[in-house]
Amino acid sequence: MTDKVSKRFVSRLTRRTLALILAGGRGERLKDLTRWRAKPAVPFGGKFRIIDFPLSNCVNSGIRRISVLTQYKAHSLIQHVQRGWGFLQHELNEFVEIMPASQRVDEGWYAGTADAIYQNLDIVRTHKPHHVLVLAGDHVYKMDYGPMLAFHAEHKAEVTIGCVEVPIAEAIAFGVMAVDENWRVTAFDEKPERPCCLPGREDTALVSMGIYIFNTAFFYRQLIRDADTLTSGHDFGKDVIPSVVGKHDVYAYPFQRGPHGEKSYWRDVGSIDSYWLANMELVAVTPELNLYDTDWPIRTYQEQLPPAKFVFDDDDRRGMAVDSMVSGGCIISGSLLRRSLLFSSVEVAERSRVEDSVVLPNARIGPDCTIRRAIIDKGCSIPAGTTIGLDPEADRLRFHVSPAGVVLVTPEMLGQDLHHIR
Repeated sequence: MTDKVSKRFVSRLTRRTLALILAGGRGERLKDLTRWRAKPAVPFGGKFRIIDFPLSNCVNSGIRRISVLTQYKAHSLIQHVQRGWGFLQHELNEFVEIMPASQRVDEGWYAGTADAIYQNLDIVRTHKPHHVLVLAGDHVYKMDYGPMLAFHAEHKAEVTIGCVEVPIAEAIAFGVMAVDENWRVTAFDEKPERPCCLPGREDTALVSMGIYIFNTAFFYRQLIRDADTLTSGHDFGKDVIPSVVGKHDVYAYPFQRGPHGEKSYWRDVGSIDSYWLANMELVAVTPELNLYDTDWPIRTYQEQLPPAKFVFDDDDRRGMAVDSMVSGGCIISGSLLRRSLLFSSVEVAERSRVEDSVVLPNARIGPDCTIRRAIIDKGCSIPAGTTIGLDPEADRLRFHVSPAGVVLVTPEMLGQDLHHIR
């Protein structure tokens, strides 16, 4: 197959594919970061939300029919998608639509990832897709879905699962699979206590990325069968995928290269430690995730803001940042940042030091503060003279401290009621 024919082949496949992004999860391992927002709405990388990565991958791959399924505390997520993703041409049958939990089938909310789509099956059918691409809305990565669709078609698969290699110790958090020499899946176990390793590689497992391609007719049959199974948890990883392995043509697609042939990048940012680390990786000189790639842009919604500003040049109060990323609207006023990532409209007052930290939008850090290895949530106002990240025992009395010692600070922990429930 020539390169030209191959590209046309992939183009036909992507145009006829409907992407379904599962974005209804809470993300309990992110603790209070998801107290008021769904996990896919969590800010990431200085100006983005996690949902922007699968959405951008779809658009960049030529998949421009996209449905986002929401449920848990979805207001900020829906608002973000509406504001930032309304540029597609509806007259060309391109769209990003929201499918909120609306009890279309019965009076229950979504019971699992498969049930979420089953409850919207009437809407999915109206789009008449040739293939359905099911995506998790809570992973950070850059991936061209076109080659995966071509792999699926060439292998005459009924289901294809995107997969990556991870250290065996981390595999307990994922669906772990075994494959034969042709990448046909021979076993699938969701979050096993003892994951199986790759042949000859006892330290590595092959795990699901939460990316599935289905033939449409097969997809409908499996969702209906699962809905009729009273003992099912109605989840893709726990129920649907294991039920078809060994009975149908299920293949694994190895995600080994990024959109430009670079080393693949994929992160599950589902815990405080993994979220902090993935953000910290971005301040490196040459991070694995290239956010400056104009050929594969990560799109988002961002309000209009002035440039970041660094003021004062006195010996005891010099506004500066070293090995850091600083977003628009920030004011670094006679303070020092080292190896830190600041989202938009953050203010850091004089003589404060922020090191190895992630500061979300609209946070205010008062004067004479010292903050290390922390995540400061949106809207926090840190009082003058506060120290965070220096004394783990004192931090645990006020904040959440992760297993790796990262301190999560939210407005509620500071006694600041931003949401005014009462």
